[in-house]
Amino acid sequence: MPVKTVSVCWILTVLLSATVHSNAQDQGFLIPFADGFTSPAAIAHAGDSRLFVVNQPGSIFIADSTGTLKAEPFLDISEKVTYGGEQGLLGLAFHPDYKNNGYFYVNYTGAGDSTYISRFTRLSGNPDVADPGSGKNIITIAQPYKNHNGGSLVFGPDGYLYIGMGDGGSGFDPEKRAQNPASLLGKMLRLDVDNGDPYSIPESNPFNGLTSARNEIWALGLRNPWKFSFDRKTGDLWIADVGQNLYEEIDMQPAGSPGGENYGWRCYEGNELLYGEECAAPGSLVYPVYTYPHGAECSVTGGYVYRADSVSGFYGKYFFADYCSDMIWTLHMNDSGWVKEDFGQFSGYQFSTFGEDSNGELYVAGRSNGIVYKISDHASGISPEKELSGIQFFNDPQSGKFLLEMNQDIAKNALISIYDMQGAVRFSDKITRAEYEFDTRRLPFGMYLISVKVNNKYWSHKLIID
Repeated sequence: MPVKTVSVCWILTVLLSATVHSNAQDQGFLIPFADGFTSPAAIAHAGDSRLFVVNQPGSIFIADSTGTLKAEPFLDISEKVTYGGEQGLLGLAFHPDYKNNGYFYVNYTGAGDSTYISRFTRLSGNPDVADPGSGKNIITIAQPYKNHNGGSLVFGPDGYLYIGMGDGGSGFDPEKRAQNPASLLGKMLRLDVDNGDPYSIPESNPFNGLTSARNEIWALGLRNPWKFSFDRKTGDLWIADVGQNLYEEIDMQPAGSPGGENYGWRCYEGNELLYGEECAAPGSLVYPVYTYPHGAECSVTGGYVYRADSVSGFYGKYFFADYCSDMIWTLHMNDSGWVKEDFGQFSGYQFSTFGEDSNGELYVAGRSNGIVYKISDHASGISPEKELSGIQFFNDPQSGKFLLEMNQDIAKNALISIYDMQGAVRFSDKITRAEYEFDTRRLPFGMYLISVKVNNKYWSHKLIID
């Protein structure tokens, strides 16, 4: 796969045009971090500064802390993966003791359209490459249809491996698998991969020891949980469950739960009753903490609770997106209940997955453009230690020109770049004088980002040409 990079992750700030509620952030920012991916399906870290990005066709690439990609894939199992539609290499989780044992786990659809959860091991002599021959299958789950595979797998705070399984596909769960405790489909599973061969059942699993239920089940009543995560501070489990025709939903399991929650599908879609006669009493079901109706939106992509910077306005807020509308939102609780706030809309991105690095910073990937973006709330989109001062911007819409004024020390080392909203460089030039003029009529109508770089520091400004 040809690989491109956005070598400096601070350069481009995508400023949002979406309406923001009065109690929300004034604006949020997406900063292109790494580029060149094919249908990115998952983002994970291994406890260090690297990000591992999963390409749905069957490979994993590493981006270092600057967003530069390693030329060689970390893992390529394309020959094992059945790719297309909702199938492919869908999930990645590093063992809590990865530093010592080198184990990581993947979730993919393969032979027979089944789901495979497999363990691989990194090469002992190269931390940036895994051994493709080290694969050990942990569990295989037959899929009756080619959609609703779930795909995420995450190690919880308790050290157990959690696996999100869709209901097996088709529409409206025709075989009623999500409510069937004898089926692994439509469930959240919980395995102990450190004991047993290839795993054992944690003693605290809610159905452990029952012959009428699969003991691997942690929770049930899910349709297609497309991404779930644990809050790294509280341990709460957040699940984004893709709806059928009516609603998308966000479920939250508080830390310390004994498990066994039934999230209601297909008895309910969101809070809407569908086949209530098939289900247990409504009081035994767990309803979403948030739902939103179909319209422009139609498929939720789950994210994370932001925990990197405790003084950020995003701290403690859960990020999620919609694949169809390209909207990103946050969700948090206040005295009045759950509050959704707009982060912004990015037309044409098709957000397919979020990710979290070892410091708790958040990322989101555009499936259509293959770019991984870093989420930021800095007013300039640039971290304070990288921000450049001493530049003034003057815009004259009538003449179609803008002017930059700066001191000579800046001018003699400066590079100006202008980016469009897809992250493409539309203009680049070396600045050699203290006054720099640009004719905006050289560019089509639209929104742009002007960036000036001097000695690894950056200045940026939004430019609208209409």
